[in-house]
Amino acid sequence: MEVNQPASQVIHALSIDVEDYFHVAALSKVIRPDEWASMPSRVERNTDKLLELFARTDTKGTFFVLGWVAERYPELIRRIASHGHEIASHGYSHQLIYKQSQEVFTEETRMSKALLEDIIGRPVTGYRAASYSITRDSLWALDILADLGFEWDSSIFPVRHDNYGIPDSPRTPYTIRTRNGQVLKEFPLTTARLFGMSIPAAGGGYFRQFPYPLFRYLFNNASKGGREPQMFYLHPWEIDPDQPRFNNASWFSRFRHYTNLDKCEQRLERLLGDFKFGTVSESYHQARPETEEIIVRQDEMIRLT
Repeated sequence: MEVNQPASQVIHALSIDVEDYFHVAALSKVIRPDEWASMPSRVERNTDKLLELFARTDTKGTFFVLGWVAERYPELIRRIASHGHEIASHGYSHQLIYKQSQEVFTEETRMSKALLEDIIGRPVTGYRAASYSITRDSLWALDILADLGFEWDSSIFPVRHDNYGIPDSPRTPYTIRTRNGQVLKEFPLTTARLFGMSIPAAGGGYFRQFPYPLFRYLFNNASKGGREPQMFYLHPWEIDPDQPRFNNASWFSRFRHYTNLDKCEQRLERLLGDFKFGTVSESYHQARPETEEIIVRQDEMIRLT
């Protein structure tokens, strides 16, 4: 299916989760957090390659920065901001929220937000959880995000998955009214409806594993032919086929992490030509002007299965 975008086409959200290859959940059983500092880092090189691509294609996006990375590469974060991209938080230690205590989550999230704000000299109002780990078991994190001053989140994936997902949660941007009475805008990860099922079409491994024409079709399907803004995500390590390989990981983890790394950068450039992208904040505003907000109560999300 060809996608011919008119100049006025909807602006989709382009998001980059700034983390290194050794941070990912797929390799967490073979690389411990206390080993990260000894690993050869490739995040700066790979993120700079993305910045070059986005400059060449006149594309802006939102970079969800891991605090662990920001602490070690503050100049990289300043470069991202200086290119006109939006900076948001990806937490600090890339741990699954539902495996953290509320106290640890609060402290790490506060620390990461303050670190990013100190580096770029402006407020950071957006957040994304590691591995989309705001689920029914960790909805308490929404209260904490609102208390810490975040205004929007992009952590909820309306699919069934072994590590994440709230399957029947809204598929389009909405506002969550938290249990403490505050509001938090939510931009969920993209899913397409096909044969009555929700098919992930947000990026990352799905972008690399599906044939490109199929992914493009699903993304366009989710956007109802370019009428509704969608969320796309990628990691800097996904355009790096030369990264170290860990053959002691399970075959499934290797499949998730390494499939089509050599094709990803070229596919990304094609995607930027097939659809129009901008920052999360820009795309959300187009999707949900203030007069068209959809309100979902946090307590109601517990019942979504």
